Amino acid sequence: MDARAVLTRLRQGVPLRDDEVQWFARGLASGVVSDAQAAAFAMGVCKSGMTEPETVALTRAMRDSGKVLEWDLPGPVLDKHSTGGLGDATSLVVAPVLAALGCYAPFLSGRGLGHTGGTLDKLEALDGVVTTVSESRLRAIVEDVGCAVVSATNEIAPADRRLYAIRDETGTVDSPALITASILSKKLATGAHALVLDVKVGTGAFMQTRAQAKALAQALVNTARGAGCPTQALITDMNQPLAPAIGNALELIEVLHVLRDPKPDNRLCTLSLALCGEVLALARRFATPQEGARAALGVLQDGSAAEKFAAMIHALKGPARLLDNPEAYLRRAPVRAKVAADRDGYVAAINGTALGQAVVRLGGGRLRSDDVIDPRVGLADIRSLGAKVRFGAPLAVVYAATEGDAARAVEEVRRAIEVSEDAPTAQPLIQGRID
Repeated sequence: MDARAVLTRLRQGVPLRDDEVQWFARGLASGVVSDAQAAAFAMGVCKSGMTEPETVALTRAMRDSGKVLEWDLPGPVLDKHSTGGLGDATSLVVAPVLAALGCYAPFLSGRGLGHTGGTLDKLEALDGVVTTVSESRLRAIVEDVGCAVVSATNEIAPADRRLYAIRDETGTVDSPALITASILSKKLATGAHALVLDVKVGTGAFMQTRAQAKALAQALVNTARGAGCPTQALITDMNQPLAPAIGNALELIEVLHVLRDPKPDNRLCTLSLALCGEVLALARRFATPQEGARAALGVLQDGSAAEKFAAMIHALKGPARLLDNPEAYLRRAPVRAKVAADRDGYVAAINGTALGQAVVRLGGGRLRSDDVIDPRVGLADIRSLGAKVRFGAPLAVVYAATEGDAARAVEEVRRAIEVSEDAPTAQPLIQGRID
């Protein structure tokens, strides 16, 4: 067996056998498969798709390309994953909330992919934070703090680690099969007792239609449950950013706002509570998701979740007294520019992909896998859909490293946010639930 034979079958539309998928995953991990062959595989899957058995085989093969963790802890090990969106920092709220409720949350997270930000990049906006840790250090943090949001170690799903970077660089991100295998190969390798998935739909998501999102959510749930992990998925709105900011330091500031002062009208807070409720009910910690969500709100309000977050940051070599003065540790870019509305009206539509790409071009994301991110740049104070605005009023604020970058981003953002005489029809934040 060799990579060319697998790629030929893929190009011809012949379903891959389990042993072929397993061989290719091992080749990704070992280096036997070249970068060019890995890119051809990703492009082939993106164009032709995979059957459900092929997707299950790829998921298991990438999981088994490395180590699968086992835990012996006095509470359930829970996990959560989002398919990627703008202003989506729910992992950084959910993990400390679960820890404050006596659960354990080893979240193996990723970096920015395409136009969406990465959880690890957001954490590393804090000076000193190191998200790459050994397995022994991961275990120590989880046992001591209750949560750890870190990168997968080199031993966890190494086939996915390699393919993930190649997908980002080759424009092959939005394949349901590759998304499913990438997410679940890492999640199943963590040894979680229950998993909740947040599948985004809308202009800022990889799945832009409800039908696409539902199909992906169902594939994820079927694959995870088939592998023995109780799993629930929510389909959630990404026709506007989840938080009113995009960019690593700016999103982390929004996370700290939720942890320190949770408000029911905050979309980031609302969705984080819903995800907590779902996974807590799956783990039988509470009878219903609603009871779990109420308990999650309680540990936000009493400050214990914020304390868990601060303890995790310190364990990852970040500042010891983050909660005393958070913004002292989170720098914004020096150039600030307003994006002004060019007419009176309502925010009628937001092109989320265009907003995300504007932040990437500011330096807040990667165009190549070896690009260095500027954590200070991004967009803040983004007006929500339906907001009434006057001519000249700010639609968003750009933070940039240079005047030239700021001027370009202002024009890109202005084109991405549509102002109309008519207010749009309100869409629910949670648009579906896959049992």
